[in-house]
Formats: sequence, C-alpha cells, structure tokens
Amino acid sequence: MDGSMVSEPRTQDTARTDGSDGFEAFVAARGDALWRSAWLLTGDHQLAEDLVQTALAKSWPSFDRIGPDRFEPYVRRVLFTTYASWWRRRWRGERPTENLPETGADASDADARNDLLAALARLPRGQRAVVVLRYFEDLTEQQTADLLGVSVGTVKSQCSRAINALRSSPHLRREEPGDE
Repeated sequence: MDGSMVSEPRTQDTARTDGSDGFEAFVAARGDALWRSAWLLTGDHQLAEDLVQTALAKSWPSFDRIGPDRFEPYVRRVLFTTYASWWRRRWRGERPTENLPETGADASDADARNDLLAALARLPRGQRAVVVLRYFEDLTEQQTADLLGVSVGTVKSQCSRAINALRSSPHLRREEPGDE
C-alpha cells in the first residue's frame, strides 16, 4: 500500500448498527413539527431551535432502545420537560434590544401571531404546555397526560384554566363594531 486511505464501500457487515440512519430520518421527517411546538412554547425562533436540539441530543442515545415507532412521544416528553426545567432557572438568556424586522408576513397575520404569543406567554408553564399539546399539536387528553406525566384530570383542569385566562386576555380581545 502507498499509505493513502482507501475507502471501501459499506457491506452488510460494516453498516452502521447504532440506529443513526433511522434517527436522521426521524429528525428529517418530524423536526419541523418539533420546532413548531418549541416555538409555541418559547415564543422565540432561536430558543426554539436550542430547545429542539437539546431534546434531540438528550433523546438520541435511547433511539435504538425505544424504537422509531414510539420515539416521537419520547422526544416530545423530553422537549416539554426540558422547557419546564429551563423556566425554573432564574436566568432566561439574552434578549435583543432592537426590534428586528418582520419577514414576509402580512401585518395582520404578524399582529395576530404576536397577540397569541403574548397571551400564551402570560400562562403558567403547565397551562401553556397543555394548550400547545391539545390545540396546536392536536393531542387527546390522554396523550397529553401521558406526555406530561400527569393525570387526565390535571390536563382537564389546566386546560380549563388556560382557556379562561386566554378568553379574558387583553391581547386576544378584538374590538367589535359599536364597542367604542
């Protein structure tokens, strides 16, 4: 040999057995949905990316053990528990001081989105997680309870309190004609 590295094609014997191909396929297929949930929780694009990456990094070692069919609920549980633990800390991270320009969205859509995020941000973390899972991720009460590790009754009560808080939120009130 001349000392150069020769790359041999993979055979069945040398193929990866660590499940990373399946994990990469999972991230490619479900990464956007995970990011959307994280964004709804955090209200911040970069923080949502950090949250998803942290949840995936924590979950990846368990991919082979859990299997691809049951992996998404596991990752979502890690995502929500990581979110909860981040908000238990005193330091919340840096916030930009200048307003960044909106990108390509209609002003009324951006206003409605900002109003919704502001209203969600005022909810306690448990209520916010329940609302995101039930209404944005379209999970059942039982699935939400399983994911958060609480009872169905807790999901119902948290959801009821959150809906009442959202209904009375000044961020989501719309002026009706004649209300002046």
